[in-house]
Amino acid sequence: MSAAPPPPSTLRRLLRWWRAPWWLFALATGAKSFADNPILGSRRLNRAGLHAARKRIAHALADRRRARLARHLPAELREQFDRDGFVLVPDVLPPAEFRQLQSELLEAQLETREHQQGDTITRRAAVGPEVRRRFPALAALLDSPRWKGIMAYVASNRAAPLYYIQTIVGGVDASLPDPQVRLHSDTFHPSMKAWLFLTDVADDGRPLTYVAGSHRMTPQRARWERDKAATIGLADRLSQRGSLRVEVEELAALGLPQPTRFAVPANTLVVIDTSGFHARADADHPTLRVELWAYSRRTPFLPWAGWQWMSWRPLATRQAEWLAMLVDRLARRGWMVQHWRPAGRRRPIDP
Repeated sequence: MSAAPPPPSTLRRLLRWWRAPWWLFALATGAKSFADNPILGSRRLNRAGLHAARKRIAHALADRRRARLARHLPAELREQFDRDGFVLVPDVLPPAEFRQLQSELLEAQLETREHQQGDTITRRAAVGPEVRRRFPALAALLDSPRWKGIMAYVASNRAAPLYYIQTIVGGVDASLPDPQVRLHSDTFHPSMKAWLFLTDVADDGRPLTYVAGSHRMTPQRARWERDKAATIGLADRLSQRGSLRVEVEELAALGLPQPTRFAVPANTLVVIDTSGFHARADADHPTLRVELWAYSRRTPFLPWAGWQWMSWRPLATRQAEWLAMLVDRLARRGWMVQHWRPAGRRRPIDP
């Protein structure tokens, strides 16, 4: 009498293991999703400290890279970042220069894409070669040594960031909760996001918030990370995807303060390490803000801080545009989901 075939669910689990070499290789990359990789998501391995060890190694390498990049930014900004995990720079440009650039960017018709999360719509226009040629003052700012020094130090490498003109429209549908208002870290390793605000951000205007000092790998944070990873099966979807959520009530046990709220005037630059806890503050009314937004997340286990091939200028200035086209192509083949839909030519200031 022949044995009964395994049930379909068991068969699917067995067939998944042809990907085991890739799952193992991913341990040495920036892969962060517990849900997509059974090795990263293993409760037994994470109880033994797998996730916490990856985080500890990534942070140690980032510290070494930052030590080599420290000379490229002023000492007071370096000290601020090392202490708080963010850099706050008011009056980035002289007032007259900023007003001119602000006026040009806010009224420019740009090709955009949109993505909705809960009651908030984010609209972005990639800053590529055409935008740089059209706005030479913007290009000069992005290429200035001071700007590049800040970006590199916070990112812990000199990889060229992706740049966008970004509009955040909040309160479009009060029935849909915004997942970005809950404190979280983007990933387990140091990475960078930056906002040069082109409009004033009011305290009730859904400002960025950041928990000062939460970028550091303290013993309390290491225990918290290990415990979260070991019980990831009970967590929310975004935590399972590697963006761990933290409750405000947990901060004191981690030796951390309440979040800093960046209610700031236009012409203010905020740059953060997104391995620290941050969120978008909530509001009970519609809001709109516009910013120049930058993003950099490189493979964390590289020991060097310097050049990589995508940072070569002819390629670096096209990264944001090429990324959208690549995801479009993969989405057409069913290999990836494109969350950013084309929204036509719009002014950043348009609601």
